[in-house]
Amino acid sequence: MRPIFTDKAPRPAGHYSQAIYHGGIVYTAGQLPVIPDTGEKCLGTVEEQTEQVLKNLAAVLETGGSDPAHVLRVTVYVSDISLWDRVNRVYGEFFGEHKPARTVVPTRDLHHGFLVEIDAVAAVVSKEESPCIPDQE
Repeated sequence: MRPIFTDKAPRPAGHYSQAIYHGGIVYTAGQLPVIPDTGEKCLGTVEEQTEQVLKNLAAVLETGGSDPAHVLRVTVYVSDISLWDRVNRVYGEFFGEHKPARTVVPTRDLHHGFLVEIDAVAAVVSKEESPCIPDQE
């Protein structure tokens, strides 16, 4: 089991890893709409927030040796279920034809007043690209 960290996604503000690699799988922490370079909170539209969350998610996955095409399962937390169609539109553009298993959790209070948070579980496809992945499990 190995922790995964990258500067291409927001650094954790608490006692957790951006993701964990174990047994050929990457388990990500929930990604929020924070711009990694500046730490600035993206408090724009739900579409803008979703785009930033998915960029952050992709960066963590790639550091762990995976990518969006190998995501197995996603959990999407949305602050207001009436926003779901808008979140789903951006999500669909991001994943394209790939349709990972997904759970949507309406939740009233996300951290910092954000509208969306997403975590994922993905298969590792490239150990060579990830310094976080051991040669042998």
